[in-house]
Amino acid sequence: MAIMAPVVSKFYCSPSQTNFLVRRRPHVINGGGFVVTNNNQKPVFKVDGCGTLGVEGELILRDCDGEPLLLIRRKGGVVQALCINRQWKGYKIDYEGDEKLVFTLKEPVSYIVKKIPVKIVVEPRCNKDWDFEVKGSFRDRACSIIDSKGNIVAQVGVKNEFEELRLSKDLYHVVVQPGYDQAFVFGVIAVLDNIHNESTRC
Repeated sequence: MAIMAPVVSKFYCSPSQTNFLVRRRPHVINGGGFVVTNNNQKPVFKVDGCGTLGVEGELILRDCDGEPLLLIRRKGGVVQALCINRQWKGYKIDYEGDEKLVFTLKEPVSYIVKKIPVKIVVEPRCNKDWDFEVKGSFRDRACSIIDSKGNIVAQVGVKNEFEELRLSKDLYHVVVQPGYDQAFVFGVIAVLDNIHNESTRC
């Protein structure tokens, strides 16, 4: 049995490997962002970005009923501009609307050019520099989220029987391994989407 590793909620940790399909939404119709569906083509998550929210550097991950799960903000300011990493903060939203910091994603300034891994720290912090990292190229739909022990958490753009889906940037597969938090995984993917100026950007 898989060990559960919840970040947002254990509700989103499946005991088995789970396959998802991500579909980008057009900006002109519904403000952009993307929808995540399962093998039965039922929506599981939805991500709203700047086109819907009207706020640059802010994303919302919602569940299948449209309820907000994660509010993700890019940290700004003069100090941030001078840092070697740009930071994104992911906040869990409870039923009363209160926000609780659950992860920080550190985007190296030269990430896209030099493909330096993106580091992610989960709250509360342990005695390590990072808990997860993103390796590979999200732009090419060929990257993985890996934990600090080297285990693959999720893979973006996994090859499948529908080759045209693998090659499309508007439609791609994500496989999440047993025990890992699927809501957290798609929160990270939402940030990667925004960093690469894709569906969640204005």
